[in-house]
Amino acid sequence: MSVLPLLRHPWTVFLGRRGARLLLSLAVVLTASFAMIRLVPGDPVRAALGVDASPGLVAARRHALGLDAPLLSQYRQYLGGLLHGELGTSLVSGTPVAELVRTRLPATLEIAGLSFLATLAVALPGGLLAALRTRDGRRPRTELAFAVGTAGLAGVPDFVLAAGLTALLAVGLQLLPVAGAAGVESFVLPVLALSLAPTAVLLRVVRVEALRVLGEDFMRTARGRRLSPARRLLRHAAPNTATAALTVAGSLLPALIAGTVLVEKVFAWPGIGSALAQSVVAQDYPVVQAMVLVLGTSVLLAGLLVDVVLAVLDPRSAIREM
Repeated sequence: MSVLPLLRHPWTVFLGRRGARLLLSLAVVLTASFAMIRLVPGDPVRAALGVDASPGLVAARRHALGLDAPLLSQYRQYLGGLLHGELGTSLVSGTPVAELVRTRLPATLEIAGLSFLATLAVALPGGLLAALRTRDGRRPRTELAFAVGTAGLAGVPDFVLAAGLTALLAVGLQLLPVAGAAGVESFVLPVLALSLAPTAVLLRVVRVEALRVLGEDFMRTARGRRLSPARRLLRHAAPNTATAALTVAGSLLPALIAGTVLVEKVFAWPGIGSALAQSVVAQDYPVVQAMVLVLGTSVLLAGLLVDVVLAVLDPRSAIREM
């Protein structure tokens, strides 16, 4: 059997192109993770050994770590280590970086995943409800409150939301723990801080898209067939709104994952983001490189997953790219 038809199949081409983009983006992330920390002024070995360390000890440590070699040689050594599954050792703690990633990655994935699910769980039904209540110019005050509220939330940075939520719910009302990851209650503040802004953005998108869908001919046909409002909403309006909503949600996901860096720092969350923030200050090259690589790869894989899900929901989107 010839493999040519299989190679020309729209799904094969779609996945091939997405895979090629992923590999190219990974190459950019690899280079960025290596280069960014080296742009920070200072000497990582001096920072690790302390200001009282002798110049001879500092020079010997730099040579042992290969930091006195040309940058191109260091880059080749970095790539060679990655190919063998080696992420290096922390300059500060001496802990294998792979062990740090293994212990910290689950905590980051937990709050990022819960935040994404919370965004979808609130924005999809909330946007549909807002569209139903404000369509055809009804309830202008509700529409104004919705527009002002979502615009305000969407414009507030994650760290400001984190600080405000901490002051209100943890310090003021003492309803939730201030920091750390101990129990279900400790998830509430980080997830709220990460999800409020993307939820506000997605609410606006879902409402606009739902208003468009509610005005389509097939919705008028459904009303003409005397389908119940709930059935019209669930069977016709919601599925046609979900594709656009997931597209926007997929574009918000990278920012949500990147936001974990600041949010984890505020709440002392034991994840990749807080480790990255600490390592940048300490100029811990191996840890920074690994954490940037892990966060970047997570963003890319999440984007690929969203693309595949959207293609499954709407196969025409994959075919249009051929």
